[in-house]
Amino acid sequence: MEHDVGTFLRSRRARLQPGDVRLPEFGRRRVPGLRREELAQLAGVSVDYYVRLEQGRGLHVSDSILDAVATALRLSEAERDHLRLLARPRHDADGADDARQEVAPTLRRLLETMEGVPAFVLGRRTDVLGWNALADAVFGFSALPLGERNSARFTFIHPEAHVLYPDWRTVAAETVAYLALDAGRHPGDPQLERLVGELAIASETFRELWARHDILEQSQGPKRVAHPVAGELEFEYQTLLPPDDPDQFLVTLVPGVASATSERLRLLASWGPATPEAVQANIADPVPPSVEDRLG
Repeated sequence: MEHDVGTFLRSRRARLQPGDVRLPEFGRRRVPGLRREELAQLAGVSVDYYVRLEQGRGLHVSDSILDAVATALRLSEAERDHLRLLARPRHDADGADDARQEVAPTLRRLLETMEGVPAFVLGRRTDVLGWNALADAVFGFSALPLGERNSARFTFIHPEAHVLYPDWRTVAAETVAYLALDAGRHPGDPQLERLVGELAIASETFRELWARHDILEQSQGPKRVAHPVAGELEFEYQTLLPPDDPDQFLVTLVPGVASATSERLRLLASWGPATPEAVQANIADPVPPSVEDRLG
């Protein structure tokens, strides 16, 4: 279940066929995707050099070589950055630090001033570090034990996540892609390794998504939440990264213009946060008729 330079490069090679990069296709292929020889040809490096890079023996690889390989593999900007991190792993001690992250000062000030929009901060390993009152009303963060305030753990282990997120598969893929990005930034982090192991045991879908080695790229998009009391909420989410801490970001959920979400959020703000018990009790009937009647 490792995320190293070799597994990442092999996963990206597997996405491409010779025809995608205007190469002739010769012979029968035992595995999908480009051969190492073909990738080396496209990148303008020797086969031996590329093999050493895939094996993690290219610790002094230059930016120009990494850019050539990235171009040959048609990597996105996020994937290019991830490749650089994997090719030159940092060997620092932060992965062994059990101290909990603190919300970056810039994001804390934003949380304190945001009203009418649910907002929360995600940190290392998808830990939920902070939230405003409206995000608590939607997700019930404060009702969770400190060790359970983790987006990935909730998404893959708690059955109510499938109810809360109508587009659960999309949320799951985005969550794993963020974990993969974190793994590239902090190789050898024992806490992340324990979390990945826990999720791999608990969820076949997690194992499948983790093996794809996709990297989080989206910073905005639609998100639906089926709240156990207020019903379906429609948002456009956006993420903001502070300049003082690249390992955490603010997630804002802006109510959809042509939806009843704003009115439902006002009701939620008056009722307080949802609890895990409330979610569990409403799995069979996530939208009580009385609430729908009140919303018209």
